[in-house]
Amino acid sequence: MKNLLKNFAIFFFIFLVIAGIFSTYTGTRERIPQKDIGALMQEIKEGKVQSITIDGNQLSVTTTDGAHLNVRKEDNESLSTLLKNYNIDSKLLTPIRIEVKEVSSLSWWLGTLLPFIIPFLAIGLFLWIMMRQAQGMNNRAMMFGQSAAREVQKDDKNRTTFKSVAGAKEAKEELQEIVEFLKSPKKFAAVGAKIPKGVLLMGSPGTGKTLMARAVAGEANVPFFHISGSEFVEMFVGVGASRVRSLFQKAKKSAPCIIFMDEIDAVGRQRGAGLGGSHDEREQTLNQILVEMDGFDPNSGVIVIAATNRPDILDPALLRPGRFDRRVTLDLPDIKDREAILKIHAQNKPIDADVMLKRVAERTPGFSGADLANLMNEAAILAARRNKKTIGETELYESVEKVLLGPERKSHLLSEKERAITAYHEAGHATVAHFLPHADPVHKVSIISRGRAAGYTLKLPIEDKKMQSRAEFIDDIAVMVAGHIIEKEIFGDVTTGASNDLKNATQLARKLIMDYGMAESFPPRTFGSHEDMIFLGREISEQRDYSEKVAERIDAEIETLIRNGVTTAKRIITEERATVEKIVKVLLEKETIERDEFEKICGKKPPPVATAVGGVPKNAATGSRPEAGKARKLPVKPTQTGITTPATPPTNG
Repeated sequence: MKNLLKNFAIFFFIFLVIAGIFSTYTGTRERIPQKDIGALMQEIKEGKVQSITIDGNQLSVTTTDGAHLNVRKEDNESLSTLLKNYNIDSKLLTPIRIEVKEVSSLSWWLGTLLPFIIPFLAIGLFLWIMMRQAQGMNNRAMMFGQSAAREVQKDDKNRTTFKSVAGAKEAKEELQEIVEFLKSPKKFAAVGAKIPKGVLLMGSPGTGKTLMARAVAGEANVPFFHISGSEFVEMFVGVGASRVRSLFQKAKKSAPCIIFMDEIDAVGRQRGAGLGGSHDEREQTLNQILVEMDGFDPNSGVIVIAATNRPDILDPALLRPGRFDRRVTLDLPDIKDREAILKIHAQNKPIDADVMLKRVAERTPGFSGADLANLMNEAAILAARRNKKTIGETELYESVEKVLLGPERKSHLLSEKERAITAYHEAGHATVAHFLPHADPVHKVSIISRGRAAGYTLKLPIEDKKMQSRAEFIDDIAVMVAGHIIEKEIFGDVTTGASNDLKNATQLARKLIMDYGMAESFPPRTFGSHEDMIFLGREISEQRDYSEKVAERIDAEIETLIRNGVTTAKRIITEERATVEKIVKVLLEKETIERDEFEKICGKKPPPVATAVGGVPKNAATGSRPEAGKARKLPVKPTQTGITTPATPPTNG
């Protein structure tokens, strides 16, 4: 509709231009008075005519008094014939200056044929525009099944290389072989080695899968085709498969090259599990991808790199040798990698000379590369808002909290009673965390509202952890329930602010029993298995592999863990009541306590003591590690007080 209106406007403009030219040519005659031929003959007879200019069948007459007249005569009728018809002696024309004007071809065209040609030109132009538009629609319809992949050409100046990617040393080493294959395929073909057909990049969101794929293309200096898995699928049947064929045909012409499929789980989910059955469009697209990956020449130089954060739902045919031969896992960066990532994102930003990015990296365990990039950007925005020319530690630390919890809600004012409840709540968390040997050190306590939290306690581990022991989990449960306990101890009542902590404590206790095998009254085993709807990618049910009697024992174990945490929290709060009051007093005055000031109030944190409860061992048979290490992202989930938002889904430390 938009193109139709545009074409109509162009047509109307051209019509106005032609009409203006025609009116300009013909308008000059219309301004001179017209006179009847008989009246002209009478004036000739009376001797009032000075000159006559003959222009075809038009007579331009000038009278003796200086007036100008136009007279139209019949076609093919001369002036002498007119005089004869009106019985006027031709001698009367002697004193009159008579001029015969030759008719030019342009005047004839404009005066005679143009009024008839203009409508035909207008209709023809309109039909031509409509045909061009219809042809364009047909071309777009024919291109509907073509690949929409975006090609990034070789560029020596702006290309991404492994130097642009901080950390991920093991992933770089694995992908370096792919670069060697693309640079010198003959070297590998000489010893009978075949180039890998596919590389699957696996990792949490924001760990740099797309950036790593670009780095491989930049290192090899080959064309790079980028497409998302969702771009294959449309509402029309067969479009996805057609686009896959088009993509691989285009890639073969540019070989050696790299095809990067982002979020391949959009089309690579297990077949037979879709809502549309075996004829689902996604499955047809997946079938075509399988055929193309296993069908083209192994030495064609086309490598497929795919990225996903859900490798568990991919079809087994995608993961077999001959398709995705390599699987590269990108983990969350450790403290050294985080520092390197921060340095990369700080290259084009003015940073204060006294800023130590290592200290910022210590505050961000569990942050992905995307989180760190966002942190540096938020710090730059904050510095600009404060009219500063450089970024300082204050902006960086505030940005860490903004990324974790959200911006400060300065307009969200608590009453004096709510401020006191929040202060005691956070003081309880901080005190119990400080005096429990296996809990992480407290880095900051605040009663300033951020995001959905009325207050928060930021606990950070001394070093990055891949595994976590039962003793650490037990101490974490005690820290979580401490806010609820101190509210009841001080005010004789509890508020909704502890609902967040209580839900997380219950979930952690259940994981200890059912997932981590850390129950005291059970042998080391897990309980229950989860069933996922592959097509939707979420859990829909839990398959129980235990009896109701065992379920009662599980509930009893969970209750025991929570009660032990409550007992531990009560003991520490009672013993350190004076310390709690000092923390509350400072919080009500300053609203925030940093680590140095907090340790001046509480003293140094006691070191961890030996415990009979062992850590979680690595499985010697399979080499698998417990999921506890993956789930423990403390700075992303600090202990919060959700007093003002009781319905908020809980987040914890």
